[in-house]
Amino acid sequence: MEDEISSFFESSPPQKNMEEILENLNEFIKLNSSSQGGRRIVCVTSGGTTVPLEQRCVRYIDNFSSGNRGAASTENFVKAGYAVIFLYRRGTCQPYCRSLPDDPFLECFEFSDKTNIQGSYSHLEAVKMAVMDQQTAVAEGSLLKLPFSTIYEYLQMLRLIAEALKDVGPCSMFYLAAAVSDFYVPWKSMTEHKIESGSGPLDIRLAQVPKMLSVLRSNWAPKAFCISFKLETDSKILMEKATKALRKYKVHAVVANELSTRKEEVVVVSSSGNVVVRRECDKPESFVEDNLIRLIVDRHSTYIKESHN
Repeated sequence: MEDEISSFFESSPPQKNMEEILENLNEFIKLNSSSQGGRRIVCVTSGGTTVPLEQRCVRYIDNFSSGNRGAASTENFVKAGYAVIFLYRRGTCQPYCRSLPDDPFLECFEFSDKTNIQGSYSHLEAVKMAVMDQQTAVAEGSLLKLPFSTIYEYLQMLRLIAEALKDVGPCSMFYLAAAVSDFYVPWKSMTEHKIESGSGPLDIRLAQVPKMLSVLRSNWAPKAFCISFKLETDSKILMEKATKALRKYKVHAVVANELSTRKEEVVVVSSSGNVVVRRECDKPESFVEDNLIRLIVDRHSTYIKESHN
């Protein structure tokens, strides 16, 4: 497995702006780990990865994910006092933007006179709160946003973040809500230019993406608290697969969610038993992530306490 992982990274296209990303990352970690008492730091991954079919990519295979869970969870982690590294897919849902209207961006504004624009009255409060919450989180050093698109970018960034958080130890957490591709086209076997459609049917052989979760747990950040996710469309196999993932990768919990009910309830699977977490149906503005993050934060607190004993 380690050979497969090494081969994957060695053959991957180099990450753009790596030095700048690493500088911002280290500065963020230093700021939060050296502040009075030290802040807990969580890496929240969000959105789906793409698999390019050409090196100069025109076509790609995508993984379904709106990024809503990662965005909502990030807001709750910040509220709980965490510093959040938000590793997200470009174009997916962002923290503090979930309350914004679904209307096109330009419909959120109107002319106050012939030369100036202002927020549309019907959307003004939502836009104002989103801007204020986002800017406050960034200004207080609670939020660092790092984007990705491809499977290559995602895994290179995840490794970079994990190795940077290694010294933070038990006070760090990985909350891996991104929908990561299971299969990919190796970079070296990929055509450089756009695949021609006039050549008839297209046959593509996909390789399996090496499972990085095990090496994250054993090498990259072995002392970090780690939460992974398991999404299935078939509820009959969901719990079996979540339990298997818990044992195989030695994570601290697996959040099991079924596609059709994922916004209403999830099951947190751990060695101490399974806990069903539901959205508070009597509160229209509540989300399942509100209760989920309370539970995860409580579990993390216990883990930190036990690690120091």
